Amino acid sequence: MDTLLVDRRSFLKVSLLAGGGLILASEMEGRAEVRADGVFAPNPFIKISPENGIVIVSKNPEVGQGIKTSLQQVIADELGVDWKDVTIEQADSEEAKYGPQYAGGSTATPTNWDKLRQVGAAGRVLLVRAAAQTWDVPEAECEAAHATVRHKPTGRTLRYVDLVAKAAALPPVDLATVPLKDARDYAVIGKPISGVDNPKIVTGKPLFGIDVKVPGMLHAVYEKSPVFLARVASANLDEIKKQPGVKDAFVVEGGDKHEGLASGVAIVADTWWNANSARKKLVVKWADHPTAQQSSVGFETRARELSTQAPTKILRSDGDFDAAVTGGARVVEAAYSYPFIAHASLEPQNCTAQFKDGKVEFWAPTQLPQPGRKLVATTFGIPEDAITIHMTRIGGGFGRRLRNDFMAEAAAISRQAGGVPIKLVWTREDDMHHDFYRPAGWHFLKAAVDGTGKVVAWKNRFVTFGEGETFANSAGISDSEFPARFVPNFRLETTIMPFGIPTGPLRAPGSNALAFVFQSFLDELATAAGADPVKFRLDLLGEPRVVTNPDGKTPYDAGRMRGVLELVAEKSGWGRKVPKGTGLGVAFHFSHQGYFAEVAEVAVDAAGKVKVNKVWVAGDVGRPIINPSGGTNQIQGSAIDGISELLRQEITIEGGRTRQSNFHEYALLRMPEAPPVEVFFKDSDHPPTGLGEPGLPPVIPAVCNAIFAATGKRVRSLPLAKTDLRSA
Repeated sequence: MDTLLVDRRSFLKVSLLAGGGLILASEMEGRAEVRADGVFAPNPFIKISPENGIVIVSKNPEVGQGIKTSLQQVIADELGVDWKDVTIEQADSEEAKYGPQYAGGSTATPTNWDKLRQVGAAGRVLLVRAAAQTWDVPEAECEAAHATVRHKPTGRTLRYVDLVAKAAALPPVDLATVPLKDARDYAVIGKPISGVDNPKIVTGKPLFGIDVKVPGMLHAVYEKSPVFLARVASANLDEIKKQPGVKDAFVVEGGDKHEGLASGVAIVADTWWNANSARKKLVVKWADHPTAQQSSVGFETRARELSTQAPTKILRSDGDFDAAVTGGARVVEAAYSYPFIAHASLEPQNCTAQFKDGKVEFWAPTQLPQPGRKLVATTFGIPEDAITIHMTRIGGGFGRRLRNDFMAEAAAISRQAGGVPIKLVWTREDDMHHDFYRPAGWHFLKAAVDGTGKVVAWKNRFVTFGEGETFANSAGISDSEFPARFVPNFRLETTIMPFGIPTGPLRAPGSNALAFVFQSFLDELATAAGADPVKFRLDLLGEPRVVTNPDGKTPYDAGRMRGVLELVAEKSGWGRKVPKGTGLGVAFHFSHQGYFAEVAEVAVDAAGKVKVNKVWVAGDVGRPIINPSGGTNQIQGSAIDGISELLRQEITIEGGRTRQSNFHEYALLRMPEAPPVEVFFKDSDHPPTGLGEPGLPPVIPAVCNAIFAATGKRVRSLPLAKTDLRSA
């Protein structure tokens, strides 16, 4: 993700709307622009008018992470208005106005925190200045709150809506110098506030991409090859065109990249039901494709073969692993693996598009609208400014909607259908068969502890996917991944094998799998050392300090991690006695600028059935937590999501195609299975960071380590069904 940077002076300007409204907008040196170096130059964020009151624009896609509420809390607080008086308006995709617009990487809060506070504060300054000039008094004698400016010595007041004309005539305000509120004075920031869309969601009002209705639109389904990127050889189009309600059926010629437009057959009808009913009679012959030779079993076999051969690349080599492991008091070896998994968002992929007269208009639930625009422009050879994108609320993305293949498909179908608006909706089977999956991976580990229980050597051979020395999307690993830099003799090797399966980021990409491996293996080392798992981890972290790579980059704050580990141990009652067949497990992980530690209490019965009784989570994401309600919800959802992945989720490839088709084969956690999740935030003197992802990774190893504590059996392969937990 691009980081939003401000390297020149920025200003807040005001414009008077017809009817007496006021637009407050920030811009760089008086010009609205987005420069190649990432300078943030947005246009209107705040609108104040007698008719509509106070409107705050939400610039980023809302995917369930809560930023349509929390980021606007930031502006509202600094502006000096009450939340009950604010209306939130979703922006279209217009980076020239709003700067980069995306949802991903838990970046919305850290990249917008300072800028949006300045935008709100500068609006307040302008309105205070307008009031002071109206009364001919010093600005210092005025204060703003509740959308009103008050003259402190006399008690006189002016409402914001009565100041818009005066404020509009004032010169720009320098954002770099506006006074920001002291945290003690926050009135909206830090308050638990329900999501602004909640009333519409719970009452079933149209809100999501799948709800879009455009006058004159037709409905479409799109059949693609079950073998990734195979092309259409032939199809019974004439028969399909005769089916009830069908308006047209045709082949779309696609390309050879997973991220773009794939070859397929489109069926266009008056209703989606008729389109999908006709699809059941569709017969397509697909051209041969080499990916048809690939399978999960084949990948597994090849990974184990490669683990004994020379690595593709050595990512890190500290100290002398061979000498250290030879001199270790206890040596532990283990092989860990995890499968492909799907995003399985409850709203399947969909998009409404009209391609007419060389222009395309979209209504799209996309996490990355601007790359979607670029994809469509490149695919169809049209300029980017010929593309309009209306961002809808997203019914779950988890990284899947960082890819915009569904936008290219809807545009292609509309163009071939003569420019009529087309609403394309995937089935659940489409969604399961054509995901960008979390990559599978294999880790072959060997480590040693000395006589005092200290980890003195660690080696990991990681077998993953890619081409040459280049990792496939989301299949890689960093050379600074913990416990790198905390073990003196550390070696990280990678072996890369080619494949033809589409992969991509899934919530807490990389970390959602790596935490399982490393925190589970750390537990094995704690057992070998005869140490308490919490104390063992604290000893490994060492004294509070910030550890970096030799270039000073990729900092890891051991003190912050110690803080959350100690907090979660305290809150969970770590070390207490639990019933037979029940265990406590602990794990921690740093990702997306967040430090998290988690404890799980798990019960395993004689038949091997696992019940997660409770999860405790401690996190350090700086301060303040802008919306404690939304923040807690994100962490609880992360824990539930992680447990769901752990228990049952697996995508298997057979003959180059995905075997699972729907939720009967790819089960999500059900409500009766969901444990209570208690969340604690560790206060720290750091700016706030994101919450959508870093709470997920530790829960998987915490549950697995609790299973070991309850049964004495290690979980080294996911999903859990691969491990026999039945009592002997």
